[in-house]
Amino acid sequence: MIKAIVTDIEGTTSSIDFVHQTLFPFARTRMRAFLRENAGDDRVQALLADVEEVEKGDLSLDEAADVLERWIAEDRKLTPLKALQGMIWKTGYEAGELKGHVYADTPEALRGWHAAGKALYVYSSGSVEAQKLIFGHTDYGDLTPLFSGYFDTRIGGKREAASYRRILDEIALPGAQVLFLSDVGEELDAARAAGMQTCQLVRDDKTVPAPAHPQAKSLAEVSA
Repeated sequence: MIKAIVTDIEGTTSSIDFVHQTLFPFARTRMRAFLRENAGDDRVQALLADVEEVEKGDLSLDEAADVLERWIAEDRKLTPLKALQGMIWKTGYEAGELKGHVYADTPEALRGWHAAGKALYVYSSGSVEAQKLIFGHTDYGDLTPLFSGYFDTRIGGKREAASYRRILDEIALPGAQVLFLSDVGEELDAARAAGMQTCQLVRDDKTVPAPAHPQAKSLAEVSA
């Protein structure tokens, strides 16, 4: 019996195009100005230090901005980038410039599972803050009260089985009672290796099918 559901965001609950065509450009065009305006913020300073650690050298503010803009273009799954993006997106959501996209079937499925007593969690490469912003500012209202917790790359890479074992430790459930939803086969493989149940969301022809896992075209088709 499934007692908890852990869901990815991009291509699962929300459109990949929203992330790549709306969120990424929004952060990229504002990154340099954001760093300049918040250069004295302790958290921003710590994240810039993390960028220097990845790049293995001291960077000026403009050099760091160059690196971060390049990482966005390359869709790098790096924690300092994701954290800074989340901070920039927060300003956009609060100003009404951004609205979190979720598929029309997402709210109904999440509310149904929540009402049935299943604990809901998010695991995405985007920062926890960014995850909460997407689900907190949708056309269907604030969906964050439906979730029991959030995980990002601080728990580990999404294609590493160890990350899913850590999640199981955090939520204190055996893998057999936890369902992981994603559109990416390698992530599903890692979750299954950790003992989780899996289901691949195949919403369009951009998704590479992973026949080793059960598949669904929408959350309404997911058997949980």
